[in-house]
Amino acid sequence: MVFSSLIFLFAYLPLTLLCYYLVPRRWRNVVLFLVSLFFYGWGEPVYVILMVISITTAYLFGFLIEKHRHSAPKKAKTAMIASLVINLSFLFFFKYYNFFATNLSLLPFVRIPVIEGLELPIGISFYTFQIMSYTIDVYRRDCEVQRNYISFGTYVTLFPQLIAGPIVRYRDIDTQLSERHETVDGFAAGVARFSCGLAKKVLVGDMLAAGYEYFKNMAVFENTTLGAWLTIILYTLHLYYDFSGYSDMAIGLGKMFGFHFPENFNYPYISKSITEFWRRWHISLSTWFREYVYIPLGGNRKGKLRQYFNLAVVWLLTGFWHGANWNFVLWGIYFLVILIAEKAFLLKVLDKLPALFRHIYAMLLVTVGFLIFSYTDAAAGWTCFRALFGIGSAGFSSATATYQFLRLLPLILIAAVGATPLPRKLYGKVTDRFAWTKALVPVLCAAVVILCTAYLVDSTFSPFAYTQF
Repeated sequence: MVFSSLIFLFAYLPLTLLCYYLVPRRWRNVVLFLVSLFFYGWGEPVYVILMVISITTAYLFGFLIEKHRHSAPKKAKTAMIASLVINLSFLFFFKYYNFFATNLSLLPFVRIPVIEGLELPIGISFYTFQIMSYTIDVYRRDCEVQRNYISFGTYVTLFPQLIAGPIVRYRDIDTQLSERHETVDGFAAGVARFSCGLAKKVLVGDMLAAGYEYFKNMAVFENTTLGAWLTIILYTLHLYYDFSGYSDMAIGLGKMFGFHFPENFNYPYISKSITEFWRRWHISLSTWFREYVYIPLGGNRKGKLRQYFNLAVVWLLTGFWHGANWNFVLWGIYFLVILIAEKAFLLKVLDKLPALFRHIYAMLLVTVGFLIFSYTDAAAGWTCFRALFGIGSAGFSSATATYQFLRLLPLILIAAVGATPLPRKLYGKVTDRFAWTKALVPVLCAAVVILCTAYLVDSTFSPFAYTQF
């Protein structure tokens, strides 16, 4: 089940809100835990068992860590490692077993059977990282052990951010599990944020995705330079509206239930370097790797060479986290090389250049990076990359490519402007000057939901890229 579906909007969410606010406060985590398990099990019920096993093992190991972290630190460390290994083993088996089996079997005298029909549990990368954050936070004494199984289960399964984040560290939500306060203003803000995310996902992201799929498929029959550029531009914009829209919906849903999740995007497409871009894109994932991998390895405290090594570890893991395919590994290496170059000398050079040039530099590299990200077929990706520069293409454009470009140009311009702070600034100026316009927000939210509903009824194409992770 995804947020941008009719069954979620008009059945699951209303019934969940009704049950949640009808029961006494002490039972609300129970309601959230049960409805979240139902939400997760909607598409693949068998994997609910896997999730419960992951929750239970981490919950029990938390007590062992707490018991020994003062008197026997080595035992506490052993318990922490055991918990991490168990949960990572589930992630490794379902996400990476076939990848390693296939690639290792290319070696002489190595034959590892591939498991046919092995499907990836939706969101396993996200909830595994959340479980790991709890285990590590308890070991580090950054939080107390959670003694209530339902509260811990609620943290792991919380449906607003279960499938695609934001990745919430346990210590950031520990207090909210027991002491959150639902308010009318908070609920209203949540509805507004959810409506905004729904519009970004359905009205913009899905249309961009349709255009991307069109040009990607057209390249098989008519490979043009214009078509190649439109392919990667449309994908780059689609990925932002798809993922940031889903994050907005998650944050909005959290507010409806009294939770405050961290922001996941901060206008990444206004960045003027790749370093800045990764401070603005998928912030919760970057924060997780910084807190639990980069800093424990030494961060930037042990010299430049060690810092570059630490970055290499983080970016190889980041690439591999996104998927069990070589293009994701290459994508991680691609950004690793650029980030090391920027830290070594490039940022000093960029700082002397005009802002517009720096912005073009960043967006060109980001767009090419997402070309690598989007093509699991290396040959097709290489063909698209070469066509960007007119190599191996059938010419700059064609009648079909030109027509589709002109048809999609308004959408591309709207999406490009919408990815900047400009709309938000204009909204702020209007509401500051005309205070009465704030009263129109509920009307606008209702209009957005109605419009998105009409689109969802009429269309069967509503992809969400990050469900695969």
